[in-house]
Amino acid sequence: MKTFDVVVLGGGPGGYVAAIKAAQHNLNVALIEKENVGGACLNWGCIPTKALLKSAKVYSQFKHAKDYGIDVSEGAFKMDFKALMKRKDKVVKKLTGGVKYLLKNNGVTIFDGFGEVLDASTVKVGDETLQAKHLILATGASPFIPPIEGVKEALEAGHVVTSKSLLEIKEQPKRLAIIGGGVIGVEFATVFNAIDTEVTILEREEEILLGVDAELKVAFQKKLEKDGVNIHTGAAVTKVSGSTVTYEKDGKATELEADLVLLSVGMKANLGGLEALSLELDRSSVKTDEFMRTSVPNVYAIGDMNGKYQLAHVASKEGLVAVDHILGEAHPMDYTKVPSGIYTFPEIAQVGLTEAQAKAAGIDYQVSVFPLGANGKALAEGETVGMAKMIASKPYGEVIGVHILAQNATEMISEAVLGMTLEATAADYVAAIHPHPTLSEMLHETAHGITHKTIHI
Repeated sequence: MKTFDVVVLGGGPGGYVAAIKAAQHNLNVALIEKENVGGACLNWGCIPTKALLKSAKVYSQFKHAKDYGIDVSEGAFKMDFKALMKRKDKVVKKLTGGVKYLLKNNGVTIFDGFGEVLDASTVKVGDETLQAKHLILATGASPFIPPIEGVKEALEAGHVVTSKSLLEIKEQPKRLAIIGGGVIGVEFATVFNAIDTEVTILEREEEILLGVDAELKVAFQKKLEKDGVNIHTGAAVTKVSGSTVTYEKDGKATELEADLVLLSVGMKANLGGLEALSLELDRSSVKTDEFMRTSVPNVYAIGDMNGKYQLAHVASKEGLVAVDHILGEAHPMDYTKVPSGIYTFPEIAQVGLTEAQAKAAGIDYQVSVFPLGANGKALAEGETVGMAKMIASKPYGEVIGVHILAQNATEMISEAVLGMTLEATAADYVAAIHPHPTLSEMLHETAHGITHKTIHI
């Protein structure tokens, strides 16, 4: 039996970051991973989808080359789907190799296989039994399979795919139906629509992208539909037969024919192998406190499995919080300033409260919105659909929410995160000189709109 200070189950962005951090503090650390280090984000999520989005973006720009004064003859370029997928695989392979190197270089012992927890200090993986003073559970989540008639059979036959298996297809579908209008569904809709697949989104709720500020969502949906994506909200899928989807909308049943169906209706925590712990759950996720502690002493749970935020950067932060607590340093997790990004065309990024949330909380607030079309850099680049929106509380103008719909919005949101972390006011943003011409000037303009009036509209 091998003994460790910390055993981490799961090598995703939460698990491997926690393992490295613990090892850097001279703890003896083991990491168990049954598939590939990097987890879903690196292998089947964040990174591969961004590689595909980049290829789709380049292809789309070729189609609009004349708008930029470049003469590209019709038919002189085409989408090579196999090459697109090959590039994606190359990017993923390079990054997973890098993570493995980081783990080993920091002295983390890696065990390949499925970890079964026997009790709060004992884990079995293959023929090995590991003893641990502390366990960090980072087992992630898997796509939720709803009880829709025919879905299970269609998944087995390959007519229906999850977000993971979609990244492994060999041929580009001519028609793609997406069940679910959340972040994953909309990002894949963006990719396949851009490379000339006919895409239809079926969303059970009355709107897509729940949680996104309404003003941005309306503008984004118009752009998505203008680009050719068919969106049906209030559409409840009742049956899947092969690649034919039946949905009900306004009391009427409609059949939708597709070459492939993507099932993207949420994720469910991976709790297999943890039964012996009898962990307290919050619905179907592991319940944790602000230090990532579970109901079992010396056992922590981070990332998708605790159901807080299914975001890689949140999992990484939670891993650091858990390790700090193990080291005797109490740094509670703060979920009030978590940034999120949706990598569509244009991108959506936000942090803090939406306007609806601020109103529901009874906060006395003011709003400033600056349109992307009034930004010089956006005009020069021909990317003018979007806006920046700042929400600040009264009377001091403390920024409580920032929402951006623009190219590279996910890069710009970090300024807002830092500002809110430091409790910045709109006046602080006004005082900070922003470089020109840049998209980030929109934040400067929205801040002016809070303190007095915007300058350039």
